[in-house]
Amino acid sequence: MKMAREGSKPPGGQDVTTTYTSYRLITQDLTKSLERVSAKSDVKRETDYYLSKIGSIKSVDDFMADSRLYTYALKAHGLEDMAYAKAFIRKVLTEGIDSKDDFANKLSDSRYSDLVKSLNFAAQGSAATSFDAAQKGVVDKYNRQTLEQDAGVENTGVRLALYFQRQAPGITSPMAILADDALSQVVRTVLQIPDEAMGGDIDKLADHIGKKIDVKDFQDPEKVGKFLERFTALWELSNPSENYDPVSVLGSGSGYGISTDLLLSINNLKLGGR
Repeated sequence: MKMAREGSKPPGGQDVTTTYTSYRLITQDLTKSLERVSAKSDVKRETDYYLSKIGSIKSVDDFMADSRLYTYALKAHGLEDMAYAKAFIRKVLTEGIDSKDDFANKLSDSRYSDLVKSLNFAAQGSAATSFDAAQKGVVDKYNRQTLEQDAGVENTGVRLALYFQRQAPGITSPMAILADDALSQVVRTVLQIPDEAMGGDIDKLADHIGKKIDVKDFQDPEKVGKFLERFTALWELSNPSENYDPVSVLGSGSGYGISTDLLLSINNLKLGGR
């Protein structure tokens, strides 16, 4: 079978780009990638509205009464699918996170406590929305979430890699990985652990992961980068890209079973390299 050269087009006329190269195109200058997202008309419209209104919000009731503000903030924290659960979100925001017994602190999902950190009405009262965390902080989170979601429309592996990159510094244990479906999928792909293993003894699986990787490595961006190189290459082997164009998303020693060199060579072959 004849391979297309990098930069050439297949019969369909679109660029063929692998999961690895797509991820690299986005992350090699993440600032510019996020700027492209923020400039998209729909994103800019919702961001402008959010920034124009959030400073006047003085309570949880005010916040939840404005559906656009509410939806924007929830999406920024990856909670868009929970927008319907208003009583649940109200309880999270009303109780805060100062006590270990507060509702958000009892939830295993840290997205809820992150929402409180951005909009901490419980601790800061009517001044909560005047802080940077409630304004630029939420906007930055919204842009990053949008970038990941847009990437996922074209290639789920790219979205998983971007999510893992963002969450990596907060990974504290193998069990924390298994508690998050997306993080777990990335790690299981790299370690070549079959999906069926999730139905077995979770403690044994966590112990196995702990023997294969050191979660402290995820505090090092360079090591995270190498880890995600392996993930995106292995993901591509199981989920070959077909005419994936990352421009549409942007808007204009191994120790893991297969050597990095081999994985990257496979990616180069898919792009038509020698």
